[in-house]
Amino acid sequence: MSNILTASTSWFIACSTADVPENGGVCVKYKNTQIALFNFTRRGEWYATQNLCPHRMQMALSRGMIGSQQGEPKIACPFHKNTFSLIDGRCLSGSDCDSLTIYPVKTEDGLVYIGVPAEEYAIAF
Repeated sequence: MSNILTASTSWFIACSTADVPENGGVCVKYKNTQIALFNFTRRGEWYATQNLCPHRMQMALSRGMIGSQQGEPKIACPFHKNTFSLIDGRCLSGSDCDSLTIYPVKTEDGLVYIGVPAEEYAIAF
């Protein structure tokens, strides 16, 4: 089962582009869900994942370090260093971690939008 959102998408304004540090991340709360938002300036790309690290169930991924592994963008948990693909959420560390939920991101007129399912929002992590 894929953790990438594929249902009809509804977009919400997460923040302004200036609110997210270059090559860094922030936590955005949407309803009862924490979403990690990343401005990967070196790649000219934006990514969003669940903020919950599936290894020890800590809300920490927005504070992790972004980088690339064989050309694929990734996030490393700041506590346990497990790494996850920012493309599809799979664990790249070789451990038994669950995959991350990935959210679509777009920017328009200096604002960052994150896509969530248009129907009732209920994602189990």
